[in-house]
Amino acid sequence: MIIKPEPSLKDLSYIIENAGLKASDLLNMYKRMLIIRYFEESIRKIYHEGKNPFNMASGRIRGEMHLSIGQEAVAVGTLYDIRDEDVVVSTHRPHHHAIAKGVDLKGLAAEILGKATGLCKGKGGHMHLFDKSKNFACSGIVGASFPQAAGAAFAFKYLGKDNVAISFAGEGAANHGTFAETLNIASAWELPLIIVIEDNKYADSTPKSFVMSTTFHYQRGLAYNVPSYLVDGMDVIDVYSTSKKAIERARKGFGPTLIEALTYRYVGHFEGDGEEYRTKEEVEFWSSLDPIRRLENRLLRLNYADSDILARLREEARKQVQEAIDFAINSKYPELTDAFGGVFA
Repeated sequence: MIIKPEPSLKDLSYIIENAGLKASDLLNMYKRMLIIRYFEESIRKIYHEGKNPFNMASGRIRGEMHLSIGQEAVAVGTLYDIRDEDVVVSTHRPHHHAIAKGVDLKGLAAEILGKATGLCKGKGGHMHLFDKSKNFACSGIVGASFPQAAGAAFAFKYLGKDNVAISFAGEGAANHGTFAETLNIASAWELPLIIVIEDNKYADSTPKSFVMSTTFHYQRGLAYNVPSYLVDGMDVIDVYSTSKKAIERARKGFGPTLIEALTYRYVGHFEGDGEEYRTKEEVEFWSSLDPIRRLENRLLRLNYADSDILARLREEARKQVQEAIDFAINSKYPELTDAFGGVFA
């Protein structure tokens, strides 16, 4: 188990200093995770308004909904130092990655609600987000992020740029053939690619032990001569520290890195999931490791913030999210005549 006991104040200070982080960085990370949490909680509430479980087209948000509540530290820690020019390819559970990459919150909310002001004019929905200005994309196809990000990494290498490509995927996707194929070619060609596996214990409702002979996915990367690491995905500092080294290595032309982050989603695989595959005790254990509360406690222990500062950050985050939600709700739906606009194939 990579989840470690909370370090002493002295050790915590050393860890933060060694990672090159300042108090302002940790406060920024805290606020970013809050924005992600509040945004998804708001989307979840809207999703269930008028939703008929037997009609996925009902309600204010059509189709399925996959939320990442609890997994905020993986996105924020990995992407904290990322550039707009760097490419991020996400999954069917993409909101936390999109927000951490800097995608416009109003456009994101509008897209999820199918509005004309959305990132994709309301045509993509929550699993098919794309923002050219931030080089962010995602796919509803499980395992698609590996080769897509590898393609971007190849382009960067071919063009002689020091940009990187990051592929996010769940532990279930890492059992797809594209995972092995991408590791192989990325290693052989020394592509500036970072693969981040968000291991939240279940591929939909299937635990890893049912379908894997190894305990962790990062062990597989070693077979392809890819530096591979296991991190505490509920600790934004641990995620950041390892990701920073991987990104710096890729920028210098030394090839790919595989990171497996142990994390947990506090909601079902999809909204409406009965969650019969996990126990109350398991949920309570992982809830005690809430990445936002862990960072909040550290900020207080280190005297980087007091209760007033944290309250102000929470209020700012809520206001920013509410403005985005209000924008989306008040935006218009696309016209029928817009159906064929932006179609290229």
